[in-house]
This record gives sequence, C-alpha cells and structure tokens, in this order.
Amino acid sequence: MKKGIHPNYHEITVVMTDGSSFTTRSCYGKPGDTLRLDIDPKSHPAWTGQQRVVLDSAGQVSKFNKRFAVDLSKMNIKAAASINKGAKAAPAPAAGAGKPAPAKKK
Repeated sequence: MKKGIHPNYHEITVVMTDGSSFTTRSCYGKPGDTLRLDIDPKSHPAWTGQQRVVLDSAGQVSKFNKRFAVDLSKMNIKAAASINKGAKAAPAPAAGAGKPAPAKKK
C-alpha cells in the first residue's frame, strides 16, 4: 500500500434511532466521533414492512402541490360509476351457440 494516499480508518460510535449504539471502524470524521442516524434498519420501511408518512421538512411536496395542483371541482369530470350507470351487461349466449350464425343475404 502506498503511504499518504488512503483516508484515515479509525473507530467511531454509531447511534441508532432508538438510542442504542455500537462501535465500528470508518473513514467518517475523526477518531472517537459519533454518527447519529436518522434512518436505520430498525425504522426504515424496507426492513420493517411498515409504510410511514414522508416528512416534508423543506416544504417541497407542498410547493409542488401548490404549483401543479389541479382543482377537480372546476373541471367537468364525471365519475366512472355515473358514466357507466346505465350500461347493461351483454346477454349470455344460448345453448349450442358454439356454431357460427349463418350469413344473411341481401
């Protein structure tokens, strides 16, 4: 290994979201620093299987909704249920309907 080109690899303390901690080796910070996690395997939905609400700390979601939101009350859109309300189901084929119907002559 060449000397002087590699980062300093030292021990740090990692603090999980529930307050538990462990010591590991990393290039993060200085020796003895503490890394506090916002998301870890104990709280991330990929590992827990639970869906959590996205935190909009910077207001980006609300800014997007304000800019691109569509007011459906001003649009003339009918619900699919009301459009198809009068539609009737096609009648079931009669017994022996497996044969093609004879062609009509003009």
